[in-house]
Amino acid sequence: MPEETFFRKIINKEIPSDMLYQDDFVTAFRDIAPQAPTHILIIPNKLIPTANDIDIEDEELIGKLYSVAKKLAKQEGIADSGYRLIMNCNKDGGQEVYHIHLHLLGGKPLGKLISAG
Repeated sequence: MPEETFFRKIINKEIPSDMLYQDDFVTAFRDIAPQAPTHILIIPNKLIPTANDIDIEDEELIGKLYSVAKKLAKQEGIADSGYRLIMNCNKDGGQEVYHIHLHLLGGKPLGKLISAG
């Protein structure tokens, strides 16, 4: 069994968060250290440690993350101007919490994703 993370406590409302969306499958809340004016984390309620751990039976759940991102982008007023969706995987990919999560970032021009060097 993968190790539980503090995201589980957010899902269970044991840790306070600025929650924007929750259903039986997905939870979304504002990042506590935002990297853009809008920075929302969208997570599956099921613990999946990394993108490498996504199984065929998770396909619908992963699609739901993106559907919720679309809804929240519209709700936040950034759908038309544009936004970025990012999922990091493992240490070199920048993953810090081993419970997959989709970052929804926007509210300003974000520039290039990766700079040369």
